[in-house]
Order: sequence, then C-alpha cells, then structure tokens
Amino acid sequence: MTIKYRIAANHVNHHLFDVSLTFTAEQNQDYFLSLPAWLPGSYMIRDFAKNIIAISATNAQNQSIELTALDKQRWQLARCGGNITISYQVFAFDLSVRTAYLDNQRGFFNGSSTFLAVENLKDEQCQLMIEAPTNQPNWRVATGMQRAKNTEKYHFGEYIADNYAELIDCPVAIGAFESVEFDVEGVTHHMVFTSKHYGDTERMADDVAKLCQHHIDLFGEAPFKEYWFITHLLENGFGGLEHKNSTILQASRFDLPNPQQKGELSDDYKTFLSLCSHEYFHAWNVCRIKPKAFVPYQLDQESYTDQLWAYEGITSYYDDFSLYRAGIISFDDYLKILSKAITRVNRGNGQFKQSVTESSFYTWTKFYKQGPDAVNNIVSYYTKGAIIALWLDLTIREKSNQRYSLDQLMRELWIHFGRPGIGTEQEDFINITNILCGEDISEVFTQLLTAKSPVDIAPLLANVGISFTKSKFSKLNSVDTTEDHNYAPYIGAHYKALPLGVQITQVIENSPAANAGIAVNDVLVAIDHLKITDKSIQQLANYLPANQRVDCHFFRDDQLITNAIRFIDSPDTGVCLTVKDEALSQQWRAINR
Repeated sequence: MTIKYRIAANHVNHHLFDVSLTFTAEQNQDYFLSLPAWLPGSYMIRDFAKNIIAISATNAQNQSIELTALDKQRWQLARCGGNITISYQVFAFDLSVRTAYLDNQRGFFNGSSTFLAVENLKDEQCQLMIEAPTNQPNWRVATGMQRAKNTEKYHFGEYIADNYAELIDCPVAIGAFESVEFDVEGVTHHMVFTSKHYGDTERMADDVAKLCQHHIDLFGEAPFKEYWFITHLLENGFGGLEHKNSTILQASRFDLPNPQQKGELSDDYKTFLSLCSHEYFHAWNVCRIKPKAFVPYQLDQESYTDQLWAYEGITSYYDDFSLYRAGIISFDDYLKILSKAITRVNRGNGQFKQSVTESSFYTWTKFYKQGPDAVNNIVSYYTKGAIIALWLDLTIREKSNQRYSLDQLMRELWIHFGRPGIGTEQEDFINITNILCGEDISEVFTQLLTAKSPVDIAPLLANVGISFTKSKFSKLNSVDTTEDHNYAPYIGAHYKALPLGVQITQVIENSPAANAGIAVNDVLVAIDHLKITDKSIQQLANYLPANQRVDCHFFRDDQLITNAIRFIDSPDTGVCLTVKDEALSQQWRAINR
C-alpha cells in the first residue's frame, strides 16, 4: 500500500498550507492518526498539532466520516472501508529550523510538524505531491526526499519516501532561492539559500566541500546518495537541525563571506562553517549512530538518554577541529576557538552542580527550557561534552602510542552500531575506548561522565606541547581572555544593547552584579549617574579604580531600582591555550587513518 500525501501553498498571505493524505482502509479495522510531539535533534515537546486547522475525513464518494479527537495530537477514524482522505490546514509562521513557515517570499516545512501519520501504516511507502503555488512562477523545490521518475531536481511534483519515518526526515524548502552544487566522493551536495544575501557562494561551496571531504574520510564512506544544506538567512539568527541527508541551517545574511573582501575569514563566517560542519557530522553521529533509547524514536513522548554528551559533545569537538584539519583556519585560530569553549564551561558554577550525563538526561527541561539560572546551575552537554571528546582524543593517542585517536573510536561506532542500525549504551563508548587504549580506563572515564567537577585537561595538553593558562576576561561582555596580569574590570554579567541602556542576559552567582541585586532581564541605564551604552559601560569600567562603590540604576519591569556596585579585578576562570612545543603538538594535529 502507498499512503498518498499532497501539500499546497495556496494561502501564502495567510501562512496556511493545505495538506491531505489518502489511503485504503479495511472495513473492520480501526485507524488512528497522529502527529509527533517533538522531532529528532531538538529535545523538547513542541506539540506540533496545535497548528492543525479544520481537519476532516471523507470517503471515495466525498461523504463525511467521523473523526474523533483522542488527545492533543491523536485522532480515531470511524470504521469504514475503501479510500479515505484526511484534509486539514497547517498554520506555518515559525522561522526556526523546527516547524513550518509560509509567506509570499518563501515556504518551508518539516514533515514532523506537517504530515499526520496513519499509525497502523507507518511502515508503508509514502508518496508526496508538492503542488506549485499559483502566482509564484519562479519558485522551486529543495529537499533530500527521493524524486519520482517524472520529477526533475528543484521541480514541483511527486516525491517518494520508503516509510513515514523517512517522510518526516526530509524537510522541504520552496521559493525563488539561490543554489550551488559541488561533488565530494561522487556525492552531489547542494547549498540552498532561501532568502536574500550578498555572500560569495562559490567560496562557501569550496570551503564546505573541504569539510565534507574530511568527514567522509573520517568515517570511511558517505551513507547518502546526495546531501542538502538548506539555509534560512535572517537579520540575526543561528541554529541548525540535522537529518539523514540534509540539514536546515539558520544564520545572519552577513555571516556569509564578503565577495568584496577576497580571502577574509571573519569570526562570523568561521561560525557559519562550524555550523555546517556540525550538522554534516550528525549525518553519521546521531542520525545513524544513536542511543538505544532512540531506536526507534518515540515521537509522541519524551525519550530519555544520558548519552547526548557523546552525540552533541563529540560532534561539537569535531565541528571546529575540522576547520583546522581541512585547512580552512590556522592551528592558532583553532586554539582560540577551543579556549573560548572551555572558558564558557568554567565561567559559571553549573559544572559543579550537574554532571554531563545528568545534563544529557534532563535536556527536555533544564537544557531546552533554560531559565535565568542556567549559567549557574547547569552544564551544557555540548561544550563540556566537547571537552570530554578532547580528553578522549588525547588519552587514546597517548595510551596507544599515537596509533589510534578519537577518529578510530568514531569509525568503530559507525561499523558496529551506525551502519547496522543498532543503538548504543554508555558502556559501548567505554569498551571501545579500552580496546583502543590497550588498557582498562573504565573507572576514570565513568568518573568524568558522572562527576560534578571540571575536566582536568591541562596535563594531556601539556603532553602535546600546548600550555593551559588560567586567564582573566579581557572585556566585560565577552568570553575573550587575556594572559595580561594587569587589572581587568569585571562585574560578572552579560548583556545586550538596547536603545536606552543594556539588558542583562546572564548574572554569575556571587559576582558584583549579583551582589548589587541585578537580575536577568533588568535594564541597566546608568552607572555613577552616567547614562550607559554597551560601549560606554566598558569605557567607564576601564577608568574606575578597582573596588570603588558606585551607584547603578536599573529598571525591573517598570520600576527604577538604585543600588551600589563594585567593579573588581577579573577572576582567572578564563582559559588561554598556546603552542609551546611545535613538534609535540603534531602528535595531536596528525590525522590517523
């Protein structure tokens, strides 16, 4: 049997997709319809069904069939045989990478937020007809979904998925987008930009191709026949979501390389390339190598695992390291990026209150629904997981006398778990690491995963010629660090600029800002009776003597509060990594095959 889906963008100004599905029902069979509550890679209940409008069911004679809602995302169809059509609309006005969006400029949808499943028939083939919208003659289609024989690339028409899981794993973008293609190891890769930009697409294709080559070489093969990078460009934005042969990215339109500045490598462009690297690495690590709890996905409810430190942390380690290994950035540039990552973990007290496995387990609440206390009370399984990945890489290299590295661990996981589709347990990472190390390091590895304390990475870095120096913060509102021992003003708060003053986004516990009663979302407007901006607050801090009490004025909601604050010397919770022995550092920088 084939489940036939149809989607049309007939109401662009109302942000509504028309969706239908048709299947053949047996006379005495109960059928249930449902929509996922979350989607893989984004671990929070999102209740996509809230955007379904005007759902109905009809038979082949266009007669209405009773459809009973069972809960917020599930329906039961009254028993009747023959061809059944379910029709509904989806409100699409979310510019994130997770759900759906439609206006007169472009459209986009994830199947998990758009296509109802016939629960009894999830293993059946799905056919999707994507209809061309009226009055949009220049719009095209971008998706990793298999094209039917009569459908050309980038064209509206019929697409095929082997089952419902594949249908919802192939997001679709429609619009008058720009695209560029490149081949790596015989696989065609597509880069699609869904909105206006000024970037150098040929340079991006060249740089991203180097990253794709690195990842394919690392795992030994590409598990897809083609791949799609689909990027939504906004004034400000950042994020990505992985799929088996595609990714949806979100970035600022000015993160892309400036064609007027040939060879320029801005921090924003490095971040964009790191995002591409991260999501592409996920095509192996979490899309195919995945926790046992995700085999298969239970998308109607939360699925708990303590392994996200590996799936996001190891991926986060490779996303930046690959920029160096692919020849895009220098090793010194990479060490600066790594220094910032370690600093982000060290600046708050979250790692003293939550282990990385607890962070993984509580992703559904504490990580994806972060409160104003996050920097002080939780640790990111992305960033601390990346530090543990670094520890693994250096430990395996050292104990195997440079024969093996984290690369071999990932290849073993791919061969034994990813390729055959077997889910992992925590012990699988430990057991493979023991084999590569040639000794049992289970106890220390397990301690790292369960400890509420920093990872002592300095000795391993020293062994490969890298100095690990505790450093001050060079600026108030940054994780940039300095090895300078001179006075560096600090208040322990991060903020964003507003037309009047700055809005507080983070407050470190026991910091001057916390002791002054400043809280997240407060709007700081004056210090020492001077109006402040994000620029002038730094200038004032540079001139004030250390530990001098000055008045500060801030709004909490609509109430003006006055209190005293001290600017103190920065704590040395930052990190600077530098090469001290070039020859030794090659032991880490070398790629093991």
